[in-house]
Amino acid sequence: MQTAPLTRSMKLLGVLFLTLSAETPASSVFVIVPDVISQAGTGALISMGFAGLIALCMAQVYGELSSAFPIAGGEYSLVGRTVGPMPGFIVMALNLSNTLLGTAVLALGVSEYFGAMIPGLQPIPVALIVIIGSALLGVLNVRTNALVTGGFLLVEILAVAVLAALGLIHPLRSPLALLMHPQTVNGLALVSTPTAALGLAVAVAIFAYDGYGGAVYFAEETHEAPRRIGRAIVLALLITLVAELVPLTAMLTGAPDLARLLRAHAVFMSFIDNQGGHALAVVMGVAIGFAILNAVIATVLLSARQLYSTGRDETWAAPVNRVLDRVHPRFGSPWAATLFAGALSCGLCFIPLRLLLIATGTSVAVVYSFLCVGVILGRASGATRHGLFRLWGFPMTPIVALVALVGVLWADWLDPGDGRSGLFAALAVAALAAGYFLVALRRRGWTLRGPEDEASPG
Repeated sequence: MQTAPLTRSMKLLGVLFLTLSAETPASSVFVIVPDVISQAGTGALISMGFAGLIALCMAQVYGELSSAFPIAGGEYSLVGRTVGPMPGFIVMALNLSNTLLGTAVLALGVSEYFGAMIPGLQPIPVALIVIIGSALLGVLNVRTNALVTGGFLLVEILAVAVLAALGLIHPLRSPLALLMHPQTVNGLALVSTPTAALGLAVAVAIFAYDGYGGAVYFAEETHEAPRRIGRAIVLALLITLVAELVPLTAMLTGAPDLARLLRAHAVFMSFIDNQGGHALAVVMGVAIGFAILNAVIATVLLSARQLYSTGRDETWAAPVNRVLDRVHPRFGSPWAATLFAGALSCGLCFIPLRLLLIATGTSVAVVYSFLCVGVILGRASGATRHGLFRLWGFPMTPIVALVALVGVLWADWLDPGDGRSGLFAALAVAALAAGYFLVALRRRGWTLRGPEDEASPG
């Protein structure tokens, strides 16, 4: 089956804008990091720091694999070509569900922040409007989307800078004290954060950074992708580490009353209101609403390109494949896959937000584990020899990341509530994917195709 190619219209800056928008530092800070704080208290610094080290290792893994296989399918294309077609398909199912769930998570957070300007907004209707609008915008040329998300991204970074300044102007405690004695709130009092809670919070913290590997999804729309994608991935992560860790540290060191802060429903907005006044909180709320909107646009674009790639790889029934691999004749975008991704994410908005967060964090850890195995096997087999980006510290970098990720999954297992539920959800998706592969794909063969439609055996 011949598939129309995507249009190469971007360079490094455009890819970086889209990747950072998908990684969404500001909306991660205001929507996802509060869940890390609710589990670990001030120990969120430890959990976010540990997740950051994992992310640094994983950015290197992504860089090497993406340079060797700059394909719009993303993670499943990388794993399928290094580990094998069945693991690749399992990763596809996990990662596609993760990006679709992530879109719903972000969209459901929009109303909370725009509510400062328009009281009474309901999360689900607002989320549906945001996703539908993002999908329609996503049909346009990817360069247009890069310009739109780049503008929103500037607002996002400015909001994070204001938050950090509020905490750093008058610090009341040292970051070292917070790291040495992590505390959480129990009733009205501060108590030591349990070690298990720190480990469980890492799963959500990993999701807070997730998105730097999204650069590979735009590889088929990027000039000189093998040379540029790895660099975009590492740059996106480094910017995000600073944009998320600095304001978190600033807030925890500058909060006058930690116990009161940790009891707040929206910790960052409560801190801004207390330190900068209600007017600033309203302005910041609107800015963060636009940042989340930006993230939804970028995440819809990611999901669309993965769906486009699955259609090109003839993953589904023939009529579905023919729809998903359609490219707009004028904009050069995977327009049908974009609209389909938006429709799926709209349906997921009716799942409770906390369950969405748990499921996405655990799925990310599983996908990362497959990628670590993939980069090791890719070196051993020579499959990635032609790549232009080489990770630092091989083989220890992927091994350290893999051991850390196994520890995160073990922490999920030890938690009989949210952690184990998230792990079971990821395992259920993996089992369903394996069953579909064995029944539908292995028998007729599954061919992984690249941007030039050069087939490699599946």
